Formats: sequence, structure tokens, C-alpha cells
Amino acid sequence: MSEDTMIEMRVEGLVLDPVTNMPIIILKDMDGKRSLPIWVGIFEANAIALEMEKIETPRPMTHDLVKNIFDGLEAEVNYICVSELKDNTFYAVISASINGKKVEIDSRPSDAIAVALRLDTKILVEEKVLAEAKTFDVSAEGSLGEDDQWKKWLDNVRPEDFGKDDQ
Repeated sequence: MSEDTMIEMRVEGLVLDPVTNMPIIILKDMDGKRSLPIWVGIFEANAIALEMEKIETPRPMTHDLVKNIFDGLEAEVNYICVSELKDNTFYAVISASINGKKVEIDSRPSDAIAVALRLDTKILVEEKVLAEAKTFDVSAEGSLGEDDQWKKWLDNVRPEDFGKDDQ
């Protein structure tokens, strides 16, 4: 992977799919022109929401543990990257440097994003994933009906459209 083919994005918000009630992470590029929805599990969405709202838990959650491991090993997390889209499933890697050696750790995008938020690390998406996601079969994920309407909504979505996540 080359950072030249990656687009920096940020977590714009979390929403619930109105049909399936599955959480969706909305990533937007830094210019606010492109969006990428990623359907995730409720526990992963909760881990992301806790960090976005800066809510501390009495004991470390799994993603806090991962952060603590990176910190304890004095590893630097360079970035996370949503690297592939295969069969309507997104894939990600966590790029880290440990003792001067670069390693890429396979991850689910939701876990990588939860870790990136805790470490204040760049969230990147491969350009090819954004291109492939344009033809992503949103109906396979059980989302809104018309693909064109869904894509138009995603392109125009704003943070204030979401409100607070009350999960």
C-alpha cells in the first residue's frame, strides 16, 4: 500500500440503518466531498461512540487495551487504512512502526477506526475502495431502496443531520 493512493477521512458520525437498525459509520473526506458508509456491529459502534463522546469506562474496553498495548510497546501507529472491498465486506489494516520495523496488522474497519480514534491517528481509505464503493450494492446490506437516492443522501449528509448517538 502506498499513501499516495489513500484519501484521508474522518468519522463524520454514526447513524442507524432505518431498515435493519444496524449501525453505520459515516466516513467523509477532509474536503467533505466524498462519503463512505460502513455497516458495523452494535458493540463496535458503541466502542466508537464512547470515544467520540470522550466517555471513560471504569475498566479498559478491548480497543483501550489495544491502545495500551501499542503504548506499552512504544509502537507508533502510523495510520489505519480501509484497504479493500470484497464481496460487500470492507477490510482494513493498522500500519504501525515497532522498533523501527513497519508492520501492517489485518483488522476489521470498525476495530481499526476505534483504535485510530483512541490514538488520534489518521484514518485513510484506498482510492480504489471509494471507487468500488460507488457501485457497492447497498441493498445487499439491507439499506434504503433506491441506490441513487442513497448515494445522493450520503454525498450531502452533514454532522447536524445525525444528532447525538444515544446508544
